[in-house]
Amino acid sequence: MNILKRIGIDAYMLLLIGMVMLGILLPAKGLGADIMGYVTYFAVSLLFFLYGAKLNASAIVKGLLNWKPQLLTFAATFLLFPVLGLGLAAILDGHLVPNLILGLLFLSVLPSTVQSSIAFTAIAGGNVPAAICAASLSNLIGVVLTPILVVIVLHQDGGGVGFAAIIKIGTQILLPFLLGQLLRPWIGAFIQRHKVLSIVVDRGSILLIVYSAFSAGTVANIWSVIPVETLVLLFCVIAVYLAIAMGLMKAAGKALRLPREDRSVLFFCGSTKSIASGIPIATAIFAPEIVSGVILPAMMYHITQLLVCAVISRRMADTVVEPELSR
Repeated sequence: MNILKRIGIDAYMLLLIGMVMLGILLPAKGLGADIMGYVTYFAVSLLFFLYGAKLNASAIVKGLLNWKPQLLTFAATFLLFPVLGLGLAAILDGHLVPNLILGLLFLSVLPSTVQSSIAFTAIAGGNVPAAICAASLSNLIGVVLTPILVVIVLHQDGGGVGFAAIIKIGTQILLPFLLGQLLRPWIGAFIQRHKVLSIVVDRGSILLIVYSAFSAGTVANIWSVIPVETLVLLFCVIAVYLAIAMGLMKAAGKALRLPREDRSVLFFCGSTKSIASGIPIATAIFAPEIVSGVILPAMMYHITQLLVCAVISRRMADTVVEPELSR
């Protein structure tokens, strides 16, 4: 286990992979699938309710004073990535099954990660307050903007996201989030004192959603239409996608002469994508039988970004320590 931690794989990642395998090998069927659907629906609502209750609006306002990394992270997440996604989808059309193409487009409009991007920024010796603001703001805006971008992008691709999906997003995601914000003065302190409960709900909900999604995909025989060579191709595409994103973030930070600490914020917040927000949104938008195929690119991207960022953040930390030791 210590060896796995050194390369960025923790128990949660192993559980995540385990839920994928469980959904493939032992999928929920019949009544079990119906119950899982209801449980998943309320788990998503609870997840976004807690996001709203935990979000400190004053911290975001303070972080906005350092506007450059915030603006650049926003541009990378919601402008640059969708353009890259549309380009990759056009190139790969005919080489990947439609659900995976939808998945690449969906990946491109997801907000940045929160916990991991902040943690990697801290390890690299970057501007942690700015990272907290950039990541939180990305997810706050993403609650509204990601579904809108999904509708825009998938409309161009013939995805057919309709009004009913928008209503479901509002009632399942946005409404609980706003309710959490309204109740924050009364329950925010309680949630902060009981962080274990928050972590259990956060991670437990995601594990449940992942199992439900891959279970539905298995029942719909989605894996029978995704051969091994296609999965290998998808992984290579994801690796290239991440490399392009990270290369552009690094180049932008240098070109704009950002301080080293802010370059770390842009690099980690601007190149990462959140499945914590993305998977619940996907379950609200897409039919259960295609959700697993749609979120598969995001799952691959998430696991890959964690491994790569774990290595890069430690190397960045070494470059900070070495000059200090030489003084």
